[in-house]
Amino acid sequence: MIKLIQQGAEAKILLDEKNNLVIKDRIQKSYRIKEIDEKIRKQRTKAEKKLLEKACKIINAPNPLPLEDFDKIKMPFIKGKKLSENLDLFPLKKQKEILKTIGEEIAKLHDTEIIHGDLTTSNMILVEDKIFFIDFGLGYISNKIEDKAVDLHLLKHALEARHFKNWKILFTEFEKGYKNNKDSKKILERLIAVEKRGRYKEHD
Repeated sequence: MIKLIQQGAEAKILLDEKNNLVIKDRIQKSYRIKEIDEKIRKQRTKAEKKLLEKACKIINAPNPLPLEDFDKIKMPFIKGKKLSENLDLFPLKKQKEILKTIGEEIAKLHDTEIIHGDLTTSNMILVEDKIFFIDFGLGYISNKIEDKAVDLHLLKHALEARHFKNWKILFTEFEKGYKNNKDSKKILERLIAVEKRGRYKEHD
């Protein structure tokens, strides 16, 4: 049985219960010319699959199956707790451990020039003491300090919005883990500049 578990603007996420697989099915856009739409979906599917294949060798991420359709990615279903829904339920000590681990994992990802592009706790799954990272649909390859700082800015903003009670403590723990990254000092300095720009825009 295949059931819909999530729907976004770009894709439907389906669960194939029989084969224990998740299927990411990119949605057709009727406002685009059919050939162009197919080309875009094909490119994005291939790019995300390639990124996942690279990421799963470095951190905990689903390893996609070979492509059967140009607009669908099949990957193993990761059974665990969605961090966005469960982080606040843990004692603070456990929350801090989780964020330090996330910092260590993102440090590895950025060291290999992978930008996740949507670093929120909604895209992280806790399986025992391991964090699995999912949804690399907005991800890309970059060695730019700026791009890595923006990735961290997204996470910081997500913590503030979703886990506001302890978000400052949690981001400090994340930074401790992230310091394993070879350019962490430059990236964290750039993060401050990215945040300042954001504040100026809000007050324009």
